[in-house]
Amino acid sequence: MKKNVLLAAAVTLSIAAQAQQGTTVTTSMFQDKNRSIGHFNPASAIGFTEHWKFKTGGRIFSSPAIYKDCIFIGSEDGNLYAVQETGQLKWKFKTGGAVHSSPAVSNGTVYFGSFDGNFYAVDITSGKMKWKFKTGGEKWIGGKGYFGLKPDDLYTEDLWDFFISSPLSDNNVQNETIYFGSSDGNVYAVNAKDGTLKWKFATNGVIHTSPLLYKNTIYIGSWDTYMYAIDASSGKAKWKFKTGDKMPMSGIQASATVYNDLIYFGARDAFFYALNATSGEVVWKYPADGSWILSTAAAQDGVIYVGTSDTFLMLALDARTGQEKRKFKTCGYVYSSPVIAGNTAFFGDFTGKFYGLSLADTTARAAEFNTSARLHKAGTVLKNDTLNFMYKAQNADLSFYAPNKKVMDEFYTLGPIVSSPVIRDSTIYFGSADGYLYSLDIVNKVTPLTPGKK
Repeated sequence: MKKNVLLAAAVTLSIAAQAQQGTTVTTSMFQDKNRSIGHFNPASAIGFTEHWKFKTGGRIFSSPAIYKDCIFIGSEDGNLYAVQETGQLKWKFKTGGAVHSSPAVSNGTVYFGSFDGNFYAVDITSGKMKWKFKTGGEKWIGGKGYFGLKPDDLYTEDLWDFFISSPLSDNNVQNETIYFGSSDGNVYAVNAKDGTLKWKFATNGVIHTSPLLYKNTIYIGSWDTYMYAIDASSGKAKWKFKTGDKMPMSGIQASATVYNDLIYFGARDAFFYALNATSGEVVWKYPADGSWILSTAAAQDGVIYVGTSDTFLMLALDARTGQEKRKFKTCGYVYSSPVIAGNTAFFGDFTGKFYGLSLADTTARAAEFNTSARLHKAGTVLKNDTLNFMYKAQNADLSFYAPNKKVMDEFYTLGPIVSSPVIRDSTIYFGSADGYLYSLDIVNKVTPLTPGKK
């Protein structure tokens, strides 16, 4: 729950004291060749120009994968799209539910999950299905009286649960395995060629995070508050680590990152963790000022970069100690996971603004791009160009679910960027809740920027 957002509900839940005002990449999503950042190495001052945008029939929460001349991305309209680098549709594959999972491409096949409860393997050339694997079903986290909201006999879904687990390939051609989690509480390992089950591992909660593979170990978080380390060959537990369990500050939505033998991830308990990859012991943890951390971290040159929720930040933390080195204020929640190319971090926020943040020059103004929806709606939805839940609630009783959902629906008209970017050379791709897959050209700017301004 957004502590600054659902203030009335927070009082109901006796957590008002926590309220906030106003508010080499090795992640599981970007560790294979399909999400390669290519050879882009920008100067400190860059800008964006829109190359093209491709319209789907629903909101996009999926992050793109790129392979050869195609970008693959899922949409809430139930389709996985293969879009050529020219912006033209190559093919689309229809499922029976929203595609909030991000695709992975390996050995001529694209793998992804759908809210219809299936994980699919589709031929990258023809768009024809090779196989599908049925889980116990996908769902949003929720419950009756969820977060203490009224009416307490109404089943409501979490308004900030955006993803389902995305698949990971081990890229072993001889015995390739696809790993993914499910809302049924299981982690699955299936044969990449035919979709047959190799093993499954049960947790005690919904899994919407994506797996990380490192030294024959799968690392994955569950809504049961645990981060798990599982032997990739046998499916046997190695260790598990518990995060906070006090509602609404509980559960793990962020996927793990590995860097220098440490596992990094954030949780809804408002901490960001660094664990020993072998033992699961805490090396350090960073308090995120009462803010959830839902995005997956990126690492470069001894620094960890990760976004926050209520505090609207992109954080830079020392990888060894967790000491805060820098924080950059955005206009809204940062759920888009950062990708680093050269000395620039790229990510989006929930107001529909996309950023290119210089890591070398901390005085340089970040490059910015606004989604089409943001350009159209910012003046009526945002307060001083910034997300403000209380402003849009207009004195509504936020102890009830309906006005909270109404505010979130208004925020969605901005075209929030929850999708994480992928880069090839000087072109960047990402999805937006306005339904578009965007292709931006990254250009160097020659006009000097005013120091000290965001």
